[in-house]
Amino acid sequence: MADWRIRPASMADVEAVAELRAVVLRADLERLGRYDERRVRQRLRDRFAPAHTWVLEVAGAFAGCVSLRPAEDAHWLEHFYLAPHLQGRGIGAAVLRELLERCDRDGTLVRLNVLQGSAARRLYERHGFTLEAEDPVDVFMVRGPVMPARDD
Repeated sequence: MADWRIRPASMADVEAVAELRAVVLRADLERLGRYDERRVRQRLRDRFAPAHTWVLEVAGAFAGCVSLRPAEDAHWLEHFYLAPHLQGRGIGAAVLRELLERCDRDGTLVRLNVLQGSAARRLYERHGFTLEAEDPVDVFMVRGPVMPARDD
């Protein structure tokens, strides 16, 4: 696995993240008949919240992002994108594991949605997410906090 780190995002990151989103989601959105060149980027720009977002860097270069947005009853894992040439190397799993460990320590439920047919669903299932609901486009998943085993 490549050396990676996460850093807090800033508004200066929005265009790099919007472009990566368009690249990463394109095949799934096209398969679902939902790809729109402008809309895929604008939806990210409209919802980008640096306060809840981290940028992933590999070898000091922009490689992806992830958001963990607090909501009333859970945190929403959103905008989890990794550059295609870095996928399958364990980086996404390591980042996800780190974020979920934080949520576990806080006792926080985590929700997300993934596109129907997306390979990312398998990653989430391996990390304990289960189906909550689905529609023709989205699959909504949830993961309760995992408490460490106690030594009695």
